Amino acid sequence: MSHDNLLDQALVRLDEAAAHLSIDPDVIEKLKYARETAKARLMIRMDDGSRKSFIAWRCRYDDTRGPTKGGIRFHPDSDVFEVETLAFWMTFKCAVMNLPYGGGKGAVRVDPRKLSKAELERLSRAYMQAFARVIGPNRDIPAPDVYTNAMIMGWMADEYAQIVGQTEPAVITGKPIALGGSLGRDDATARGGYYLVRHLATDLGLGQGARVAVQGFGNAGQHIASLFAADGHKIVAVSDSSGAVKCDSGLNLQKLFAAKASGQSVSSTAGEDGHELMSADDLVGVDCDILAPSALENMIHEGNAAQVKAKIVLELANGPVTSEADAILEKNGIVVLPDILANAGGVTVSYFEWVQNRQGFYWTIEEIHDRLKTIMEREGRAIWDISREKNISMRTAAYVHALGRLAEAIEAHGTQSFFTS
Repeated sequence: MSHDNLLDQALVRLDEAAAHLSIDPDVIEKLKYARETAKARLMIRMDDGSRKSFIAWRCRYDDTRGPTKGGIRFHPDSDVFEVETLAFWMTFKCAVMNLPYGGGKGAVRVDPRKLSKAELERLSRAYMQAFARVIGPNRDIPAPDVYTNAMIMGWMADEYAQIVGQTEPAVITGKPIALGGSLGRDDATARGGYYLVRHLATDLGLGQGARVAVQGFGNAGQHIASLFAADGHKIVAVSDSSGAVKCDSGLNLQKLFAAKASGQSVSSTAGEDGHELMSADDLVGVDCDILAPSALENMIHEGNAAQVKAKIVLELANGPVTSEADAILEKNGIVVLPDILANAGGVTVSYFEWVQNRQGFYWTIEEIHDRLKTIMEREGRAIWDISREKNISMRTAAYVHALGRLAEAIEAHGTQSFFTS
């Protein structure tokens, strides 16, 4: 699956935002291209004694505001275009949240479900060996992403420590708690989105007992379902890569979590507790108040955007709505809470982890939640106000907000007008 037009689509959003600010052309020139993208072949010994190579990338998109930050995904469809686009989004996401970071991203083209645990460890360590010159606690800080987790981050941090000859927990975030991970990192992406929705509930016209549909039932999807359900909202439909179930009176989340924990699809719960089987593709059109796409990019597109009945789309995935779909949703009066704001809880708590690693002092879960809530509400409110004031979508407002910060940093190095005056 080629993503070669993904970055072009992302850059459309940069241009849309730039139209609302008086920005020096130097800024756009700097943000149009990735600063550096490294590519490597990871050779690992397989359990059967053979050797196999996997292609891998690490992109540092822009580091004007600080070291680059971004996840590493293991996915069979990954390519360089996807990696650079994700790194571009990270650049804006960190600026939206006012974190002292630029944007980065990494990937290995592999189906990790086909590897043994030992092969997965060798691959993770090979990734760090290949990119140890790119990565570093003051240069580029990875984190988990699609099909990577805390244990993989722990292996990578350990490999980095062996390469540099000393423990450097701040080199990577999303590590196991015992290895310097932060409390609150596991549900941070969903919790950030949840705090955002709760803060803007009145503005969004959301009452008690809202109906929620969750597309993608991995980490973010499971946590957002839990958080909304605990708040008295009803989870009426969920999907994963193998199928979907719905129930108008609310799904039994414990059954769904149990199915996922035992390696089954959510669709395996059909027929129990009023769960009805439905096609995963139909989830987008479910009658609900909040639709939370929590899987991969381009899930809501020109072909299905008109079916969306939700009032609010909460983007917990990166890039789940294409720019064509954006226009359709906007025309239908649907508010999209954009990824660079809605799922930024993950990178915010990653930042907290990095800070804790550097100071060697760790915070309580209450401190983490309070700090996350404060930042989500502050930036969410600022973006809501920009969207109202300029009469633009929340997405464009988020890009305007981030671009203002990036422009200030880039212009601080001097622009054409400075050098010619």
